[in-house]
Amino acid sequence: MHKSWMISRRSFLRAAGVTIGLPVLDAMWPNQALAQNMAPRRLLFFYVPCGIHMQTWTPAQEGAGWALTPALAPLANVKSDITVLSGLANLSARPDGAGDHASGTGAFLTCRHPFKTDGAGIQNGISVDQVAANAIGSATRFPSLQLGSDGGGATGDCDSGYSCAYARNISWASETQPLPKETNPQALFDRLFGGVDPRATLEQQRKRKLYKQSILDFVRADTTTLKGKLGRTDQRKMDEYLTAIRELEVRLQNENSGPVCAGDPPGDSPDFPTRIRNMSDVMVLAMQCDFTRITSFMMGNAGHNRSFPFLGFTEQHHDLSHHQNSQANYEKLTMIDTWEVERLAYLLERMKGVVEGDRTLLDNSLVFFSSEISDGNAHNHDNLPVLLAGGGGGVVTPGRHIVYPRNTPIANLFLTMLHSVGVNDSSFGADSTGPLTNLS
Repeated sequence: MHKSWMISRRSFLRAAGVTIGLPVLDAMWPNQALAQNMAPRRLLFFYVPCGIHMQTWTPAQEGAGWALTPALAPLANVKSDITVLSGLANLSARPDGAGDHASGTGAFLTCRHPFKTDGAGIQNGISVDQVAANAIGSATRFPSLQLGSDGGGATGDCDSGYSCAYARNISWASETQPLPKETNPQALFDRLFGGVDPRATLEQQRKRKLYKQSILDFVRADTTTLKGKLGRTDQRKMDEYLTAIRELEVRLQNENSGPVCAGDPPGDSPDFPTRIRNMSDVMVLAMQCDFTRITSFMMGNAGHNRSFPFLGFTEQHHDLSHHQNSQANYEKLTMIDTWEVERLAYLLERMKGVVEGDRTLLDNSLVFFSSEISDGNAHNHDNLPVLLAGGGGGVVTPGRHIVYPRNTPIANLFLTMLHSVGVNDSSFGADSTGPLTNLS
């Protein structure tokens, strides 16, 4: 049946200076487009530092019959939506001498060899997320989002003579321009949904919290009017979307409801897991609302030495990654790896819960998960721990473990990911040889 009424895909609810983007609704698409499932395609790049204990990561079986390993066990609910890729390498990430963490992180999404300097003259390459953003970013309010858990500037020596620009950024707009990341979930939420000036002083932020109502209260009337025009499926989507915004807003406000005081940043929060969960929730909302289709996220800077007391031990990650073949260190590294994969699983399950036509947000996305190195003790850049989640709108057939020939360029995977969003480049990075095969 031909639709007699259709709302714009870029529609917003507006009132009192507040703007809320709408999720992708069936009513935003012509019948033909909806039937062909022409929902937006998204790319998300998820970085974790210090490598992975590969013995508890790599499945023993190839193909669709693979079994979850200890490190991958948290992905049980989305096993059919993920693809484990073995044999991929980023050889451009190998450093000049020492500095594998910074060099590997700098090359993580560029597949270029970072020039070793701790001062002026940084040189890398454009990252895959920014190639995509340059091509399709104009279709959304934000061409791309650069997010993370840890901040820090781009100057100084962060790893054996490599600039902090390489260690603290995975997104590069050009050979010489790293893109800084947002690390505060509340600030990201306000930027996306609240129209707040991120440069506001602490006093201005306190006044805003004192006098403001919920952003949803401002647009309640508009929401009611719009829902009256929607079909049953779209009404359900709107209810789920607005409830998610409300719950996240309340949670963020409650976490920041203590005394407001000036002073130095507190550094690592003891509630690190909650900050990661909150950032994941905002990322899903940003994609669901079609604010952006390209996101990068760093769960820690290169070679970070975070401790994980909530896992029951106080040793630090980077120190443990130099395991020296100690079984005790292996066990703690596996606990860290499993916890990191749990954060990924939470994000993927949230994405899978967002329905778009006859698919889900996860079906219409590709999520890349990996680290700057493979084994933390060997500092190798081959046989990287690579997981690809989602279907890319039909480009990838997930639910398999695929083993590629040794040193297959990871740049080939990035070419496939670019093709999934309509960017049909023939090469990427320093060593691509064509799109990765056997994924469809």
